[in-house]
Amino acid sequence: MSPRIRAPRSLRDRAGVWIGDYAYALQAERRSARSRPDPVPLEEGTERPVLLIPGVYERWEYLLPVAQALNEHGHPCFIVPQLQRNSIPIPEAARLAGAVLRERNLADVVIVAHSKGGLIGKHVLAFDDPDGRVAGVVAIASPFQGSTLSRLPLTKPLREFAPGQGSIAVLAAEKVINERIVSIYPYYDTHIPSGSELAGATNIALPLSGHFRVLAEPLVIAEALRAVSAFPPVQP
Repeated sequence: MSPRIRAPRSLRDRAGVWIGDYAYALQAERRSARSRPDPVPLEEGTERPVLLIPGVYERWEYLLPVAQALNEHGHPCFIVPQLQRNSIPIPEAARLAGAVLRERNLADVVIVAHSKGGLIGKHVLAFDDPDGRVAGVVAIASPFQGSTLSRLPLTKPLREFAPGQGSIAVLAAEKVINERIVSIYPYYDTHIPSGSELAGATNIALPLSGHFRVLAEPLVIAEALRAVSAFPPVQP
């Protein structure tokens, strides 16, 4: 059983978490706008390949700290270029991810994803990987049970996370594949009040706060590296 979600007690502390979280998001946006990191060099490596899937309204650069660490340890990292800011429905995004697996002829792959990307990764496992190319999914701060914040008057892509509805309900019914998912998440997630614990998965709750900035946390990166290597290999 994962530790209970620990929200900061004071309003000032909660505000500090939100500010720090969006400071990371702003940094990722600036990095994308100014330098647009080239994903091609990250495709070099001799270890197990990784497919990166960001969260909603995120470009792949949000995952850059994780991708760089993986690549430094020999893992070639690939992106799904057509996702862009990942505002399309989860099933459609999963089909695009599955197409990249086939087009790039990737095998024994681990999907490393953030937030909505974890739902897309699970969808790929369940419905979009007929050739058995994916060994597992490492999901960072993913709303497997949805997010109660989706009840607010938000945009259509954010309403997709309504608990018990749509893709959230469809994916919740797919329980067997949960054993092939590692869910890494902070004790307190500003965007997922109920947390990211997934029954049947390997759940790793860390003493951190935030939603975006956890992608640059050494604890998260270390757990992601460990998880990518730990999945049993896919049998050809």
